[in-house]
Amino acid sequence: MTIAGGIILIMLGAIFTWAVEFDIAGFDINVVGVILMLGGLAWLLFAIYRISLARRAVAPTTTTTVVEDPVTHRRVYEERGYTDPPVA
Repeated sequence: MTIAGGIILIMLGAIFTWAVEFDIAGFDINVVGVILMLGGLAWLLFAIYRISLARRAVAPTTTTTVVEDPVTHRRVYEERGYTDPPVA
């Protein structure tokens, strides 16, 4: 489901609606073209909506804590997820 798929359907529907003259009893190529254009428009809007959802910022899943050891004066970096118990 990409933006290109929606644009291709819109172009194909426009070709069927305005550029093709084809007559069969009980079959109207212009109606098929309009249906394809509407489907392509719906597809395009849905693809844009999905892209906008995918680009939202995601909250971090881990936190980094810097602790200094009082004896050795070294820095210790601890990385904990939100499901881990808190450090006392």
